[in-house]
Amino acid sequence: MPSLTTPEHIAAEWGTLSPAQRLVSLRRNVAGRLVFTTSFGAEDQALTHIIADAGLDIELATLDTGRLFPETYDVWAATELRYGLRIRGCYPQQSALASYVGEHGINGLRDNVQARKECCAVRKVEPLRRALLGAVGWITGLRADQSDARQSVPWLARDDGFGLLKANPLRDWSRDQVSEFLDAHDVPRNVLHAQGFVSIGCAPCTRAIAPGESERAGRWWWEASSKECGLHVGPDGRLVRAQKQTEQVA
Repeated sequence: MPSLTTPEHIAAEWGTLSPAQRLVSLRRNVAGRLVFTTSFGAEDQALTHIIADAGLDIELATLDTGRLFPETYDVWAATELRYGLRIRGCYPQQSALASYVGEHGINGLRDNVQARKECCAVRKVEPLRRALLGAVGWITGLRADQSDARQSVPWLARDDGFGLLKANPLRDWSRDQVSEFLDAHDVPRNVLHAQGFVSIGCAPCTRAIAPGESERAGRWWWEASSKECGLHVGPDGRLVRAQKQTEQVA
């Protein structure tokens, strides 16, 4: 059986498989707890449908930052109703959040990049760490064409920051393929997508994109830096790339 230290053994055939087949392969080959974290975006809704439809033993969790759009909570509820399941909410620690807001103010995240990253750390990264505690694998909805920085995300890689195997079964799908899948299976989707919100995060940090802009352009649009919050980077702040399945590089 492939081990967590050799994800290339699992990923060797993934290029010829559908996302559903990739998830089945992952569940078959990896013993232990697998966690899929959803933000209820289009990609995550596709993966939720696949997991629920196949009855895969994969835990579903979401990071409720406290600053999500009302429409995101609506699709959360609609998804649970549609599939007859519960998606575990993971929340910021009250003391850390109170300390951050006390120091920076409720919208201090826009003051500078460091303040914004601190907000993401409190509201997203630390809750994710707790959500993944004890898991052997983490499943995400990352696609290679979401941004320049994500073009080299691998099928699977050892995530040293969280200490587990990270899988990206939609790596080779386009936004159109995801949309077509949702249409074909009548999957609940966030109504903000139809208003130009392609990548949806927290309300104060997300805007609709203009024609021709990259999918991640609407995230932290006032910044010129990389459009990442810290969930998908290692301790050195670098994304996992595909050249080497087991290491974190730029």
